[in-house]
Amino acid sequence: MRGVGHRGRGGRKALVSTPATRWEQGDHSHYADRFTRLIAAGEDIDGEARLVDVLAPRGARVLDAGSGMGRVGAALAGRGHDVTCVEKDAELVAAARTSYPDLPVVTADLLDLTPELLARAGRPTSYDVVVAVGNVMVYVAEDTEEQVLRSLAALLAPGGRVLVGFKTAHGPRNAAAYPEAAFRTDVEAVGLVVEHRFGGYDLRETDPDYAVFVLGRPPA
Repeated sequence: MRGVGHRGRGGRKALVSTPATRWEQGDHSHYADRFTRLIAAGEDIDGEARLVDVLAPRGARVLDAGSGMGRVGAALAGRGHDVTCVEKDAELVAAARTSYPDLPVVTADLLDLTPELLARAGRPTSYDVVVAVGNVMVYVAEDTEEQVLRSLAALLAPGGRVLVGFKTAHGPRNAAAYPEAAFRTDVEAVGLVVEHRFGGYDLRETDPDYAVFVLGRPPA
């Protein structure tokens, strides 16, 4: 994790670079093109945004973590929310800025995401809803799932929630297996609880391959 280091020769602190994500280790050159075609064809790609809009108060501060080309963030901004997108992939950042020029996008790894980093970018430092959908959690760097969840939890405003969705089976190429039991253990470790668990963003009860979780702080 960038900013975390060890002592080198002469007692100087050597920085350890942020590990490469599983996303970076794969070929996703056609990802943006696929969603560009879906948007042009008028396909419904707003399922995640509709659920976030239900969870959020009006005019909420929403953080879209691993925002890709910005489709979810743009849909939420269009619903009147104050949206901050965070994306590491330079090509996806460029696609987002081309497709949605008014959408604020911060270029950063989720492991480096802190209130200080967001403040330097001129963005809010706490959020009513933090979004990590579209398989974000199964594409983070190996063995960093708990660290990423901890970074997201640290950005929650009082009463805030985290919306997470990912493939639990038959996932995309180069994605990790992240069993639900392991996810729940990590959620508990960072001080959150699972408030709801669905099989999709349309609130279906179950899906054999996909899980959607609404996370929050435990009751006082």
